[in-house]
Amino acid sequence: MSRSMLVTGGNRGIGLAIARRLAAGGNAVAVTSRSGEKIEGLTTVPCDVRDAASVDDAFAKVEAEQGPVEVVVANAAITHDQLLALMSEGDFTSVIDTNLTGAYRVARRAVRGMMRMRRGRLIFISSVVGLLGSGGQANYAASKAGLVGLARSLARELGSRSITCNVVAPGFVDTDMTASLPDERKAAILGQVPLGRLASADEIAAVVSFLASDDAAYITGAVIPVDGGLGMGH
Repeated sequence: MSRSMLVTGGNRGIGLAIARRLAAGGNAVAVTSRSGEKIEGLTTVPCDVRDAASVDDAFAKVEAEQGPVEVVVANAAITHDQLLALMSEGDFTSVIDTNLTGAYRVARRAVRGMMRMRRGRLIFISSVVGLLGSGGQANYAASKAGLVGLARSLARELGSRSITCNVVAPGFVDTDMTASLPDERKAAILGQVPLGRLASADEIAAVVSFLASDDAAYITGAVIPVDGGLGMGH
């Protein structure tokens, strides 16, 4: 049965891989991006997760086109890396506002319909960095760690309505961002990963697809690492 799904920040990278995987399963999938630029084969809506009104408009458009949203993947995120001593307050708060508060805005809007339906899936895309920490990424790590507390609180709050809330924590993924890293840096990263390679975006998407499926109906409040063993024990 086709379900209505929404992936924030689904216009590129991991988000696009997730959206395409969910759509391949026969679902009606919409993606958000700030520009609203069309993605072939997917419904695209403009949305800035920093603005509650923009989030509300995006959901209204998706609901009108493909029905109440049953699965939401909160993926939209930014980075502003800098050592703490040099990090401006603006760089800290902008990352928190997009990555963590943005996920809260999306989840808050999503649960209206889910509570009425008495079913739904909230899936938050965190990062191994949120569990391990990373020098120069205090803002990003804090935002991604915050998603764990958010998801687990919502899992307790919404479980009685058959709404599950889970977190996927990717490690280093083969994307445009990692492709641009110097070879030295890439080698240093791979040296920390027991499996000795980067993940593909499709490997992250496969885990999200599982969490959205009927097979994961009894999983909630979980943090699932997809990191090649990098963060084991955290």
